[in-house]
Amino acid sequence: MTRRAPTFPALGVHGGAGDLAPDDPASSGQPGAPRLEGVRRACAAGWAVLAAGGSALDAALAAVRVLEDDPAFNAGTGSTLTAAGEVEMDASIMDGETLRCGAVAAVTDVRNPIVLARAVMERSEHVLLAGAGASALARELGLPALENAALVTPAQRARWERAVAARAARDVGSHGTVGAVARDARGHLAAATSTGGMAMKRPGRIGDTPLIGCGTYADDTLAAVSCTGHGERIIQLTLARFAADRVAAGRTARQAAEDAVAALGARVAGGGGLIVLGPRGAPGFAHNTPVMSRAWTLPDGTIQAAL
Repeated sequence: MTRRAPTFPALGVHGGAGDLAPDDPASSGQPGAPRLEGVRRACAAGWAVLAAGGSALDAALAAVRVLEDDPAFNAGTGSTLTAAGEVEMDASIMDGETLRCGAVAAVTDVRNPIVLARAVMERSEHVLLAGAGASALARELGLPALENAALVTPAQRARWERAVAARAARDVGSHGTVGAVARDARGHLAAATSTGGMAMKRPGRIGDTPLIGCGTYADDTLAAVSCTGHGERIIQLTLARFAADRVAAGRTARQAAEDAVAALGARVAGGGGLIVLGPRGAPGFAHNTPVMSRAWTLPDGTIQAAL
């Protein structure tokens, strides 16, 4: 009889796949790059939940919430700006035990879209709410309204102004999406993803992040996945479910992530990355962009990080 590998709590987070803007401290090779420190903090927050016996869902949310509050990342405070100069955010979360999921899109007035996405899952009859409908639910649930300007950092405003002057988005730098995958002590999985979206996007544009199976997926029998990158291309491949199915087919989390990125580049010429966590083993990462900040836990809770 073949002995199955033991199950242990695990967590992986990413701070987005993309390039480095000229004004990003990481581009100069500084060892204390803010995004590297940020993914470590997020991983520590999620691990604290798991170490205390908490659920994978709570751990994934805790990690993503830290990233949303960190202005170094394109989610929550510090999100990229639309062509109109405002923030529109997307987020989603999924529980691998129950397959329940919730998402929000084009949200403009909450500090933590991932919290609202979970509220959609647990406190409404829907999976995805967008724009004014998502804001209305936030008010009904007592989440305070936030002025859109409070989400805009000086760095993102400066990048937007340069892009407007150049009439091109490529000059603003891209930091992708943030996300987390978790497995708790009971072996249950969860995934959560949040983003400010594509720099200089048309107002109302919605990418892969809030689309279950595209940017986010979790199923205890398959895997937990969070994607980052060119949303339109990720949607074409339903990339999160693609990777989860690869784990079910016998690939390791790392191999499944590599398979998914290979398909993203070869089949639809897309750029991006993802994190994958299976029912057992460590998280796997892959990307075809210059950088993807990420952090993950070892079985003893030690946190490792890479840019």
